[in-house]
Amino acid sequence: MPALLIPPYPHRSSDWAPVWTAFVGRRANNSVHGWPEDAFQSTWKTRRVFGYTVHVVSDPDAIGRVLLDNKTDYERPALVRKLLGAALGDGLFNAEGESWREQRRIVAPTFSPAAVSGFANVIAEATSARVARWRTDKAPMDMAAEATGTTMAIIAATLFGGDARLTAPAAAGHITAMLDAAGRARVTALLGLRSLGPGSGRARAGGRFLRDTLGAMADERAAAGGGNDFYGGLVAALHARYPAAQARELAIDNAVAFYVAGHETTANALTWTIYLLAAQPELQEELRAEAQTALVGEMGDIDARLPRLRAVLDESLRLYPPAPRLDREAMADDELAGRTVRRGDLVSIWPYVLHRHRALWDEPDAFDPDRFAPDRRAAMHRHQYLPFGAGPRVCVGARFAIVEALIVLAHWLEARRFAVRPGPPPVPVGRVTLRPERGMPLAVSAL
Repeated sequence: MPALLIPPYPHRSSDWAPVWTAFVGRRANNSVHGWPEDAFQSTWKTRRVFGYTVHVVSDPDAIGRVLLDNKTDYERPALVRKLLGAALGDGLFNAEGESWREQRRIVAPTFSPAAVSGFANVIAEATSARVARWRTDKAPMDMAAEATGTTMAIIAATLFGGDARLTAPAAAGHITAMLDAAGRARVTALLGLRSLGPGSGRARAGGRFLRDTLGAMADERAAAGGGNDFYGGLVAALHARYPAAQARELAIDNAVAFYVAGHETTANALTWTIYLLAAQPELQEELRAEAQTALVGEMGDIDARLPRLRAVLDESLRLYPPAPRLDREAMADDELAGRTVRRGDLVSIWPYVLHRHRALWDEPDAFDPDRFAPDRRAAMHRHQYLPFGAGPRVCVGARFAIVEALIVLAHWLEARRFAVRPGPPPVPVGRVTLRPERGMPLAVSAL
């Protein structure tokens, strides 16, 4: 049996470093750099961070209690909601309590299995249009940039009526600035300062661009009584439940979240998956054959015809979870894994660490899609694999993202062959999402 591929991961340290080192140098710009080896074999670490008690938890039972069984006693931290409030306001991503439940009820039908199947043809058309512009010679291509452009086009087409304002080159730059600054904002937020730190000016400009653009679109849809796309329906539903000014702000808040998260996380999943396939030519050929067969049928149920590609995508999401961390704040004293958690403590759950934990996975740093075969997947703990979170706040667009990624990957594999170029391997950088540090240049050639 051939040795399994060990894809790149960031530097690990020999022991837990002082807390302050997480806010300077390399670690300040990359949250997954320098994690100690102990984090991947222990299940609990408590640290004091600028007056906060933070419990880093990798025990699946404890995670299940936080995210599901005792979810009412754990909310998204006020610190995080304050930090993201300028961009996300009081929308679904940032809300708590009844406001969150009401907004979730409004958007959930858009992401039902039947609704996602209805989007499949639009996803395929947007992907095909991008692929049709690719060169046919064996030229290097930044597949991170291509993934971003593709998912931006898909989100615009499926949720926002194909509005060209959301696919303009400037939009991608503004989003990148927002995400980079938010990922670097830990020190200023912990100290109670308003600035986002490095890149804060670009981040504010990005936030203004998105809110102004989406605000104009909300006004257009409100004037028309809604519309037949997701955003039009959202605007109409909110105006039916809230005063006009509040409805407008909530529509913008939610649109920012769905537009940014809806394309950024899937773009990263696509980027890492195509890299893993480029590094394994035989597996790539196997999946190309599966994709070519699957693309002959209807798009609405194509995911059922791509079982091997789905396992590869799941393994890619394990190794490179698009959102590398989840945080919750204890609203009351509690006990987790036999340890006391006090009200106001922060529970920090890192899918990036959990997905590579030695107590939970065989050869955790190796790429092995067979671990997601049905029998092996059924044996997993419910809360050891969290690419989309868990519990009531699990990502509402999780199925959309999976179907989208499979359709895009199938089209890419049908159209081209991908190979890793000489040079250093890509470095995962954790900020709000998990991106490759310098894009993902691959050799792309015609079949």
